[in-house]
Amino acid sequence: MTSRTSSFFGWHVVAATFLLAMFGWGVGFYGPPIYLQMVVQRTGWPVALVSAAVTLHFLIGAVVVANLPRLYRHWGVPVTTLAGAVVLAIGVGGWSLASQPWHLFAAAFLSGTGWVAMGAAAVNAIVAPWFVRRRPAALSMAYNGASVGGVVFSPLWVVLIAWSGFSQAAIIVGISMIATVAALSVLVFSKSPEALGQSPDGARSNHVETVAASSPAPSLPRSLLWRDRRFITLSAGMAAGLFAQIGLLAHLFSIVVPIFGAEGAGVLMGGATVAAITGRTGMGWFMPASADRRLIASASYGVQIIGSLTLLATGGEHAAAIIAGVLLFGLGIGNATSLPPLIAQVEFDKADVSRVVPLIVALSQATYALAPALFGIVRTLSEPAVFIVAAAIQVFAVAAFLYGRNK
Repeated sequence: MTSRTSSFFGWHVVAATFLLAMFGWGVGFYGPPIYLQMVVQRTGWPVALVSAAVTLHFLIGAVVVANLPRLYRHWGVPVTTLAGAVVLAIGVGGWSLASQPWHLFAAAFLSGTGWVAMGAAAVNAIVAPWFVRRRPAALSMAYNGASVGGVVFSPLWVVLIAWSGFSQAAIIVGISMIATVAALSVLVFSKSPEALGQSPDGARSNHVETVAASSPAPSLPRSLLWRDRRFITLSAGMAAGLFAQIGLLAHLFSIVVPIFGAEGAGVLMGGATVAAITGRTGMGWFMPASADRRLIASASYGVQIIGSLTLLATGGEHAAAIIAGVLLFGLGIGNATSLPPLIAQVEFDKADVSRVVPLIVALSQATYALAPALFGIVRTLSEPAVFIVAAAIQVFAVAAFLYGRNK
């Protein structure tokens, strides 16, 4: 391998993490709502009970992802990633076979443990060593695998389950996922820039580009990190933004069904996913290296706030306005995941970034695990209030990002 951009191995890493994210989100993020329906349908258990297992899935994942750097140090990225795929596959198999509630919660423990090794923090950890200046573009492409995972796996699960049953579908998807991740781990994730004699971004070894932090950022002891304004506001902004986003999306389909019908609502939600890919890709490729990334994140949430308020103003009528509101909201969906790691890149010492990103992802996941339930309570009181609450929480997210800016 040479260090020429044309043969730079980093772009192979991006393609591999795209596939990893597609399986990770397709099985571990978009899958649980389908598993819930299948378990309730097969067992007759209360929805509240099965929903609690979904919440456990995300909460245990938050604990594991916070410790992901430690797992990488002990086992390495390839082994940790493959182990995550295996544990996730076993967990999903457990969802399909559970005959007692404790079986279900054990399965949720396993699936939640495994999927985060293929989630947001994992994607950032795998891509980061290969890119510095071009990291926004690289991460946007890799994270788009998450959105594609929703597009591909949501209908795929339904088709496979209808064709062969839940347990057989879990076996098919699980084996495919393990085989794919095993190949990626051996062929791609086992490589490093140093081992291949390459430099970040494919630059020549004597001309490595860097992105300077917006202010001096010495490495922080763990105890001081939790008192650092940048870390606290970045965590709060990401957690609040994802809480509002996931809470609203959990109910948006059923809210628009009366206007568009089930098929039309499905197409509209697909449009939101396309908007998410568009927004994330555009931000990754066209954001200047010197841009204030907190301002960019605030602007992205601002577009989503406009989308929420547009949906509120429609009053459940005016199809064109509803479409506009959903697409505006969709434009920021991808950026809510990809921009916080990029903010961390320029605000923290390189040694701290590997700790900061898993921690902010963990805090966000622990928070948004409760979002669908809270938005469900709000919706029972007043359906329009769902949009008001989403906009208000995202205003808080914007305030957190802006308050954390260096002055």
